[in-house]
Amino acid sequence: MPSWALTLAFWLHMVATVVWIGGLFYHAAVLLPALQQRWPHADQARLLDRVRRRFDPLAWLSLAVLVASGLVQMAANPQYQGFLSIENRWSAAILAKHVAIGFMVVAAAYQTWSLQPALERALLRITRAQDEMGQTAPLILRLQTMVRLNFALGLLVLALTAIARTA
Repeated sequence: MPSWALTLAFWLHMVATVVWIGGLFYHAAVLLPALQQRWPHADQARLLDRVRRRFDPLAWLSLAVLVASGLVQMAANPQYQGFLSIENRWSAAILAKHVAIGFMVVAAAYQTWSLQPALERALLRITRAQDEMGQTAPLILRLQTMVRLNFALGLLVLALTAIARTA
């Protein structure tokens, strides 16, 4: 593999990591705590919906870039012995990292295709003046939990990456 291709793969991997994990950090450490400062639940839900519409495409694109660039890096690594071949500390860390990423993808999919549509339906009911607190409050709490869980998994992925790099 040409060195420029590996350099490009490393760069793309880092950019995608910053976008994905950085976005999760922003959600978990800045946006969600700010929203808890006595904002009406309907306003919280509307803002979260707007932010999601901007962030979701970037997050899913980042995931695709992470997969592609990660496969290039893994194949070029001299410690890579083959699929599910756990021969050394590096391969164990990479396997654990991929399991954690799998959980992150499941959490993101749940947010994107289950939790967010439920929040959108609740917002529609609110605009029709049918329900304010009963629908949005539990959904926002679940969303906060999922964002924090996904961010914690992202930190775990970064720690496993560090272990693999030093193996």
